[in-house]
Formats: sequence, C-alpha cells, structure tokens
Amino acid sequence: MAFSKTPQFGVNMFPTDYAIQPVELARAVEERGLDSLFFPEHTHIPASRATPFPGGTDLPKMYWHTHDPFVALSACAAVTERIRLGTGICLVIERDPITLAKEAASLDMISNGRFVMGIGAGWNREEMENHGANYQKRWKEVREKILAMREIWNNEEAEYHGEFVDFGPIWSYPKPVQDGGPPIWIGANSKWVFERIADYADGWMPIGGMGSGSMEKLTEALEAKGRKVEDLDLALFGAPTDYDQLQGRLEQGFDELVFGLPAESADTILPMLDNLAELVVKIRG
Repeated sequence: MAFSKTPQFGVNMFPTDYAIQPVELARAVEERGLDSLFFPEHTHIPASRATPFPGGTDLPKMYWHTHDPFVALSACAAVTERIRLGTGICLVIERDPITLAKEAASLDMISNGRFVMGIGAGWNREEMENHGANYQKRWKEVREKILAMREIWNNEEAEYHGEFVDFGPIWSYPKPVQDGGPPIWIGANSKWVFERIADYADGWMPIGGMGSGSMEKLTEALEAKGRKVEDLDLALFGAPTDYDQLQGRLEQGFDELVFGLPAESADTILPMLDNLAELVVKIRG
C-alpha cells in the first residue's frame, strides 16, 4: 500500500516512579523534533498474579509502578507546545465513562487539541475484575463506554442507554477542542479488531506490525460501514529502529511510527532519544 500521509514519529514509555519523569521526557521529545509521546496504564497489578503475562516472561515491575496517564500527560501538556500526547493504551474497561470523558476532554483542552486516546480492553483478568468489569464481555463494555463518551463530548445534554452504561440527560464540560472529540485508536491485534475499528474508532495501533491480509480485512470492514482506510490513522507501536525495516513499515501504510522506550533514567533515555532523532532525520531525508 502506498504511503499517503506525512509520516509522524513518536515514542511510548511506561512513566514510572523510578524512571525519567514525564515532564523531562516530554521536553526532550519535543526538543529533538519528534512528534508524539504515548503512555500506557495499569491502575494496579493484583498480587495473586493468576493471569499469565502475554509477554511470556515474569511481569516487569513497571506494570505496577506507573503514573496515572492522564495526570502524567497533563504535566507534559503544560511544558510542550507541539507534540501530540496520547494513551497507549488507556484501559477503558477499568474506568467510569462519565469521569473518563471529562478527563479526556480536559486534557484535550489543556493541550490545545493534542490528545490522542489509544484504547484497549486489557489482558489481566483479575485487574479488571477488581474494577467490577465483565471479563468475558469486556470489548462490548469498551464499545459502550466509547459511544457514551462521544455523546458527552458532542452534545450539550447527553444521555446513553446500554447494557453496561446507562445514564439519563447530563451536562458535562469542558468539551474537547478537537472536532468530535479526541481520535480513538484501538490497540489490538485480534481477528475481531477490524470490525471494531470500522464500528467506532478513528485509528489502529497494532504492536509490531500487521499480519498477513490485515490491510485487506481492514479495508473490507471499513467499506462495509461506508468508510475508507485513507481516513484512518495507522500507528505502529514497537516500531523498528533499523532504517530498512522502518522504510518497509512506511510502505505498508503506517503514518505514525512509535518507538518503544524502556522505563529507565534520563542517563539511559536521553541518548536513546538522540539516536531516534537521527534516524528520523535520515528517514525524512
């Protein structure tokens, strides 16, 4: 697939209490000419650790040492002017949609329309069940929460009535700066992701790349909803740092390439950002 948008380059990092802090990181990202900064979230990790880590190893400690992403991103918004700030991802399943709608709209206003809301349903069953979520129906619940938030963002008097989310007419301000609200990017790689994107999302943010036939499946799902893949944001998380591989991902159609950073101190992170900035300059020509 030919690349049609100006490529953007960003980074993603767990903003932990022991790593470089969000404000210093955000300033460094913007100073180096990168375009975006994303933070993931876990509200906590149950001590039982019954759910195995999808990474196949022991769960890294960053998972239970991370800042709340909306607090961290708000601090980043206050010290930057240009870079986009996003959740990568926000565990919508663990949050009240009325509160989350206000948090997202507030961050979008504070950042002057620079917020991107990457979302997911999560993998840790015990974690989400601590929040009262229905694990088996988690994606249905996520969908309702997103649709309810869009109602709040786009209507002076909003209401929503569903299986998991149900509220009568409410007033909630501020409204987002971005028309329609912050873009919703789904972070998932399952066989169901294409229909979900076509149904209620503005972008896709797979980790590592696309599987065989993914672009065709995505295009088909979008066309069934009267939408076009060209209108979608395609963001690659875990982008390769090899020049040739990165060029290959661009040729696949990704318009946002997000490099992963470890949760480490400034002594480690700042040189890594320098190297990424050099790679991006080379890619941009």
